[in-house]
Amino acid sequence: MNTLVLADHDNSELGDATLATVTAAAKLGDVTVLVAGAGCGAVADAAAQVAGVSKVLKADNAAYEHQLAENVAPLIAGLMEGFDAFLAPATTTGKNIAPRVAAMLDVMQISDILSVEGDKSFTRPIYAGNAIATVESSDPKLVITVRGTAFEKAEATGGSASVEDASGPGDAGLSSFVGQQLAESDRPELTSANIIVSGGRALKDGETFEKIIMPLADKLGAGVGASRAAVDAGYVPNDYQVGQTGKIVAPEVYFAIGISGAIQHLAGMKDSKVIVAINKDEDAPIFQVADIGLVADLFDAVPELTGKL
Repeated sequence: MNTLVLADHDNSELGDATLATVTAAAKLGDVTVLVAGAGCGAVADAAAQVAGVSKVLKADNAAYEHQLAENVAPLIAGLMEGFDAFLAPATTTGKNIAPRVAAMLDVMQISDILSVEGDKSFTRPIYAGNAIATVESSDPKLVITVRGTAFEKAEATGGSASVEDASGPGDAGLSSFVGQQLAESDRPELTSANIIVSGGRALKDGETFEKIIMPLADKLGAGVGASRAAVDAGYVPNDYQVGQTGKIVAPEVYFAIGISGAIQHLAGMKDSKVIVAINKDEDAPIFQVADIGLVADLFDAVPELTGKL
């Protein structure tokens, strides 16, 4: 089976989500990576070094600079004549493009896969991750999004794939890029952080969140996350949100501080290797998934923990 993987990138660096998607694609067959962007030669070269990749297609065109789904999807649909499956990381970009590709190919999309069980058989979460469904496709072509935390990342070096130019329809004229506001932080990005410290609504306000959570995160070199309740209350920006409607993470260690453990939040972090929960409510659902649980007032426990590190 020939597979086409959409590279996650910013026109200068290859995103980690691509590496996990390559691992999933390799379970199906031969892997070709598509780098669609503008001035993206460095990304194509990086993709060629990924272990398990046999070929890289570089579509370098101003129409693909911001990876607008309306422009990239027709490019992919045109290339799919030579491929059996298309896989995209389950990132914002991947989840925007894949459904359009599926519609153009007139096939059903298989979303957020957790494992590859066969050539056309996969597992995926349903009911906020409380159940795992095994699905099998009967379509001639597969369109799949891959949950990055469910697969090991392919080695970023060691490969020696060839890089070939690819072309497509270009600008479809259906949308245009207006602008973007990017949050800048010296801390690790949530989806790639080895340690994450998350805070919940119990932190009362943004100032308290900053005072309690940030020093601990700084001591641990950790990424900072939050529950939806904390984000909705305005303590921190939206890009901090972990959960079903936020970011899906699986770090080595996840600190859940003042987070009760609603189903939506658990869906985004319960695959973490070690979960440490601090909450004064001993009946909080978070303790059902925690590896280490401390029933204590976070306003006393967290500063003490930070001071001893």
